[in-house]
Parts: sequence; structure tokens; C-alpha cells
Amino acid sequence: MRIDAHHHLWDPARRAQPWMDGAWADPIRRRYTEADLVPHLTAHGIDATVLVQSVSSYEDTAELLAVAAGEGPVAGVVGWADLTDPALAEVLAALPAGLVGVRHQVQDEPDPAWLTRPGVLRGLGVLADAGLVYDLLVTPRELPAAQAAVRALPQLAFVVDHAAKPAVATGDRQPWADGLTALAGLPNVSCKLSGLVTEADWDAWRPQQLLPYARHVLDVFGPERVMFGSDWPVCTLAAGYDDVVAVAEAATGRLTAAERSAVFGGTARRVYGLGAGEP
Repeated sequence: MRIDAHHHLWDPARRAQPWMDGAWADPIRRRYTEADLVPHLTAHGIDATVLVQSVSSYEDTAELLAVAAGEGPVAGVVGWADLTDPALAEVLAALPAGLVGVRHQVQDEPDPAWLTRPGVLRGLGVLADAGLVYDLLVTPRELPAAQAAVRALPQLAFVVDHAAKPAVATGDRQPWADGLTALAGLPNVSCKLSGLVTEADWDAWRPQQLLPYARHVLDVFGPERVMFGSDWPVCTLAAGYDDVVAVAEAATGRLTAAERSAVFGGTARRVYGLGAGEP
């Protein structure tokens, strides 16, 4: 099973997307549906996907879960939940089936140590008890706090989104590289090979600029803890779906067939507990 472990669906006319905070987002400020995505999946033999939240809303999460309950390719949802809510366990239990993980826009929190707040750590423990995964949407600024949270909760599976957003556009590798290496040293964390094109110069990026970052991810985590994600449709700000797949295939070109299979499906299937059958 080939899996795209990270994509979004939204309709700004139905629900505001606060992160679309400028003219830069105009090209993607429209409705995106499964029907828009499926041709890309078909073209690359991708069987299933993980649909990821884009706003902090239980209503949005419920709608994503409704998509997953349909006949389409979505095999699991990484939704949003308030980690600081004392009733978090009850809230999660009341959600429909299909939730495989939770994510919060940690990168947008003013406090770089937000992940280490007692209320947040308590909520992460609730996720572990519920058998869910936590997606880390962080930048290099938040990597120290992410390391602390991962160490504090060895029973919880964490997944780093977008390789923690290295500064591809400037070519800088530190402090990102060392921070990600330290995080990879903890066994309960995996990493998505996703989102690199939008960290590069949208109009002038080249695959050779992305490959050192992608290969660092593969080197420090190992293919068994790396999963491919398109970050569609955000990726279209800089590249087409075909381009994103091509970069991932180039980055994994040195791997064995079994290792490539892990990156393009096996890791996501294991970490998120996705079903063995066709979606």
C-alpha cells in the first residue's frame, strides 16, 4: 500500500483559515476536495492518505472524519484537539471513528516552549492513553521543547511534520540539522518527508537544493521512521504534486526496495495504525 501521509482539504468560504494571512495565500484560497486530489493519487499509484487538520476547530475535525468515513482514499485523520482541556479524554471518545492523531499549530504559539507546559504535557498523556499519535508542527525554534516533550512521554508516538521546516531558501542547515538529529535519537518519534518545496524559493527552487535536507532526514531517522507526505495543496504554492513525488523519489533513490516501501507507505501504516485492506 502506497500512502500519502500528509495532505489537506478545506473550503475557506465555509470556514476561515486564519493562517492564510496575506496575498501569498491567494493561489490556494479556494475549495479543495477529494475529487481534486484523486487524479494525483492515481497517477502515482497511491492507495491511501492521511488527511491533516488546518484549523483549530472540533467542527472541522468532525468534517474531516466524515470524509474519512466515505468511499475515498482517506484512511485516517490527524485532527485538532485542545490539549489543555481537562475533559480531553471524553472529547476524544465522543469523536467519530477514523481519528489516528492530533495536531496543533505549535509553530504559531508565541511561547517556543509551549509543548513543555504542564497542561500540554498532561494532554499529550491523554493522547497516549487513547492510542493516538501526535503530529509535531514545529520549526527549528521549537525543536528543543519538542525534544523535551518526546522524552517526557516515551509511551506516545510523535511524528515531525515537514521535517521541522528547515531554512531551504537560505541554504542554512543549523540549528535545524543538529536539532533534528537529537530528536531522531529518541525512538518514539518519526518524521514526514514533506513540505520542503514551500521552505525553498517558490519561484526558483531546484531539486538539488532540497535533496541534502531530505537525505539528512533519511540518514538520522532511517527509512523505517520516515514517511512520504505531499502537503497538497499547500505544496502547489511552489510545485505540482508530480514535482513533490519526484523529489521524494530522488531522495530515496539510493535505498533498497524494502526501504523505499517503508517511506512510501509502510512507516505511515505502522505508526498511524492504518488498516490492511483497501481504503
